[in-house]
Amino acid sequence: VFKDHSSNHHYEINHAEQQNINTRELRFSRAMVFAIEEINNSTELLPGIRLGYQIYDSCSSVPVAVHVAFQLLNSLNPVFYKGGNCSLSGMVMTIVGESGSTPSISMSRILGSFNIPQVSHYATCACLSDKQQYPNFFRTIPSDRFQAEALAKLVKHFGWTWIGAVRSDSDYGNSGMASFLEAAQKEGICVEYSKFLNVLHSFLRSTAVVIVAFVASGDMKILLEELSREPSPPRQWIGSESWITDSEFRRFNFCAGAIGFGIQKSVIPGFRDFLLNLSSSQVATSPMLTEFWEESFNCKMKKSEKIFLIFSNCCPVVDKKICDGTEDIQNLQIPYTDTSQLRITNMVYKAVYAIAHAIHNTVCQSTNGIAKCDKLTKLESKQVTELKKVNFSRNGYDVSFNANGDPVAIYELVNWQKSEIGKTELVTVGLYDASLPMGQEFQINRSITWMEDGTQVPVSVCSASCPPGTRKVLQKGKPICCYDCILCPEGETSNTTDSADCLPCHKEFWPNAKRDTCIPKPVEFLSFQDILGIILATLSVLGACLAITTVAIFFHHRTSPIVRANNSELSFLLLISLTLCFLCSLTFIGAPSEWSCMLRHTAFGITFVLCISCVLGKTIVVLMAFKATLPGSNVMKWFGPPQQRMTVVSFTFIQVLICTIWLVLNPPFPIKNLTTYKEKIILECDLGSAVGFWAVLGYIGLLAAFCFVLAVLARKLPDNFNEAKFITVSMLIFCTVWITFIPAYVSSPGKFTVAVEIFAILASSFGLIMCIFAPKCFIILFNPEKNTKKYLMNKNPT
Repeated sequence: VFKDHSSNHHYEINHAEQQNINTRELRFSRAMVFAIEEINNSTELLPGIRLGYQIYDSCSSVPVAVHVAFQLLNSLNPVFYKGGNCSLSGMVMTIVGESGSTPSISMSRILGSFNIPQVSHYATCACLSDKQQYPNFFRTIPSDRFQAEALAKLVKHFGWTWIGAVRSDSDYGNSGMASFLEAAQKEGICVEYSKFLNVLHSFLRSTAVVIVAFVASGDMKILLEELSREPSPPRQWIGSESWITDSEFRRFNFCAGAIGFGIQKSVIPGFRDFLLNLSSSQVATSPMLTEFWEESFNCKMKKSEKIFLIFSNCCPVVDKKICDGTEDIQNLQIPYTDTSQLRITNMVYKAVYAIAHAIHNTVCQSTNGIAKCDKLTKLESKQVTELKKVNFSRNGYDVSFNANGDPVAIYELVNWQKSEIGKTELVTVGLYDASLPMGQEFQINRSITWMEDGTQVPVSVCSASCPPGTRKVLQKGKPICCYDCILCPEGETSNTTDSADCLPCHKEFWPNAKRDTCIPKPVEFLSFQDILGIILATLSVLGACLAITTVAIFFHHRTSPIVRANNSELSFLLLISLTLCFLCSLTFIGAPSEWSCMLRHTAFGITFVLCISCVLGKTIVVLMAFKATLPGSNVMKWFGPPQQRMTVVSFTFIQVLICTIWLVLNPPFPIKNLTTYKEKIILECDLGSAVGFWAVLGYIGLLAAFCFVLAVLARKLPDNFNEAKFITVSMLIFCTVWITFIPAYVSSPGKFTVAVEIFAILASSFGLIMCIFAPKCFIILFNPEKNTKKYLMNKNPT
């Protein structure tokens, strides 16, 4: 059963309205005849048994196809042609057809009740794979389910996420499109519209560049003719096998560049000669061939009036000249004579051979490689349903059926390319084999020409891809393929295109400027390479050098009255401790380590206590020296050099004890500060025990305050060189520096905390050395006349 496959019921175009026979479908029917004649002449397949056939035209009408099915069941007279003399005349074994899915569904529901197998060459609706509803239906063309999956993978392969879709309003179009939409959703493809052809005017206003057309060839012809009259923006067409391989449509130049899947191209030896070898007697005996001949050559066969009366319901009466036998079919350039792209034709050919093999397996047996068939076996149609066991190869093409009656799905990826002369040709550019493992089914082995003869893959997206460093935010009320690209939040990155989320970096990493990768956070600490570090280190070294220079001056003039006046031993010890104070600030510069963290605070605490203890000792010496000048006083014997040394050692020992307890219980240790700054790491020393740190500072402050009070009391004692005045000023500077240090230390971030502490150490150290020793050095170096005992002891200077 074959039909004029170029029309569709949705438009209600029936055979009576058509002026031309579909010569492509005629070629299909002739392929069946050719296959049957090959089998009847074969000595290996069904030897001694001849197959007969009847050919019906469904006229693209479901009612006609149903009527044909009942004719076959009732063994009525054939409408067109009966070939051969059958011993079991009238018994229908198998149906080949129909070309469309909807007629095949209708016929299969009828034939299935009588266990008559039906093998279709062109009905691709996935619904026909349901063996509960269509138990006797088989086909040599793959189900649309495989084609739909292949189309979805094709669209995904080229990065098209925003497409339009059109379909026929038939079982073929609706079922095929449903399968495609399901597969497309799995692939993350959005469909802007999925329309019937009668409302296709809306796609002209669409933004999708790519259009997937799951359309029957008849419907596609109407669509393309409509578009040719009303030009539209260029579109990249993706076609189903129903129309993409049909040579009739390649005349529409605006579709050049279309791609899609077609049945594998094949070669049937001898078939072209069979098609072209039509004698007048053959044509005259077949109303179908008569109609074809008369339309092709615009003439009328002799004695065709009677035949025409039988089929007057299909074709209009037209006055034509009489065919004189000089017509040459080989000069015709029509689908009937085009054997360069035998695709669906081979499906018909394989269907006939599949039926023959099923019959052969039932009535024939092979002995010593020679097949013998029992001609007297009464064969019933239900026995031919063993088609599912058929497995053979013909002309290099394997034929078999799965449990659903479907063959292995193998498609060629075809492309409409313009030749050098400007003619659109069908070129095979790839292959899709559904039997291969997932991910290996699809391959392209040739360059593709796109719409408008382009070589670059067209772009069809609702929104441009979001680059790394951004994330997708869906647009309200639109499909998932429509989105805005938002920069990743602070501290997060995305390193893939079209990322749905941004991921936070590891706590020791931070996004780069593009926020597409996490890079290690820069590590910050007060180093010797920093400008601030260089300045502070320079000041530390200068301070130490200044203290050492002062020691040298004092040592060189150690016998001078000004050096001996205030206990030179304490002065030397004070200078040494000041040198250590200057140098201990260097331990605060550089990357913190376990040892440097413990050393910097303890060294600072002990050296400063030693320094303040010496100053305190000198202050006490000033007070004691004044008391010793009073009549009857012997106080100096109670605070001589031994007692002075003991005082310094005792005060310093207390600080050593505090530091020791601090280091034993909870010492300072290096840490990575990740909280002060988000974008960088601060290497610093954790105090360990804050109580220990503030105990060290508190003790220093206590001694400094005590020293300051004593210095204030002794500042007005009569003396030409009263050292208590300078100690008072130095202690005032010292206390001021460390009082302001506390809020500055607490509020300074990162490496500036360390800089503040170093600054406090240097400022207080410079304050001590400048206030206490600078005046003495000035006298020693520049005013030696004042460096006398007489001058120093003069209580009423002029």
